Amino acid sequence: MSFDTAKIDLFLENFNKNKNKIRNFEGCHHLELLRDKNNPAIFFTYSYWESEAHLEAYKNSELFKTVWEKTKTLFNNKPEAWSVDTIEILP
Repeated sequence: MSFDTAKIDLFLENFNKNKNKIRNFEGCHHLELLRDKNNPAIFFTYSYWESEAHLEAYKNSELFKTVWEKTKTLFNNKPEAWSVDTIEILP
C-alpha cells in the first residue's frame, strides 16, 4: 500500500486502533505491519489465516469494511494484495 506522505499518520492511527481486532478475528493466526526500507510511504500487511473461508469471512465483516473505508482514501496509488500458499517452512 502506498500512501500520500501527509496521510501516513492517519493510516497508522487507523491501523493501531484496529490491529488487535484484526489479529483476534476468528481464524487470524498472525498479523504484521511492514514498511519499505527505501520508501517510507509504502507499507505491507502480512497476515496468516487458518483457511480461505476465514479470510473471506473477515473481508465480508463490518470490521474490514470500517477499516478499509478509512484506509482506501489515504492511498496515492492502487493497492495490491496477494493470497499465497506456503510451499515450505525451514525452522
